[in-house]
This record gives sequence, C-alpha cells and structure tokens, in this order.
Amino acid sequence: MPWVITPDRPVYTQLIEQIKLKICTGVYPAGSKLPSVRELAQEASVNPNTMQRALSKLEEDGLLYTHRTSGRFVTEDVNMIKQVKNQLAQEHIQNFLTKMAELGFDYDEILSIISSMVKEMKK
Repeated sequence: MPWVITPDRPVYTQLIEQIKLKICTGVYPAGSKLPSVRELAQEASVNPNTMQRALSKLEEDGLLYTHRTSGRFVTEDVNMIKQVKNQLAQEHIQNFLTKMAELGFDYDEILSIISSMVKEMKK
C-alpha cells in the first residue's frame, strides 16, 4: 500500500491516517515491529521530524508502543485495533452520506443504491 500525501491537508494528519489504515489492514499486524522513523519517512517521502511527530501521536493514543532498545511496535490489543477500524469505517460512511446528500439523494435512495450494489457484488 503506497503512501499518498496530498497538498490539501497537513502531512502529519495524513501520516497518522495512513499508518492507522496500514495497521487495520494488516500491513503492520498487531504486535509487529515498525520500520525505523527514517525508513518510514523515506518511504513516505516526508521529513523524519514529521514522521516522528505522527508516530508519537499514535503512541500517545496507545496504538503504538516503544521498547527502548528494540524500536516501535503496534499494540497487541486487537480490540483497540478493531475500534480504530470501526472509527475509520464510520468516518468514510459519514463522508459518503454527506456527499450523497449534496448530490440530492435522500436516505431511502442511498440505501436502495447500496442494496443494489451489494447484490451485484455477491453475484
């Protein structure tokens, strides 16, 4: 999963979101060791200080932890990861519903469209 940094929002915020996504999708599984700050910064093409700031925030939130001599790791708390995953899903759904309402769809129409698409995906 490549890093995608856009100029429309703060880099720090985008790094946090993308690291959370990488954890939720298993790119960085629970309990796994993360690459070093410099490696991550190089992969994402960002300043190491910005990456450090993002990682520190995720550590503060409990999603990551540090062993002084071993590096930084993803939490082993699968319930916390599940909560983050649900939070990300809710944010995406809220954005989707907002866009659909802006297009003029009411909730019944939105549900109908989703229902049709799910049926198509199951085929």
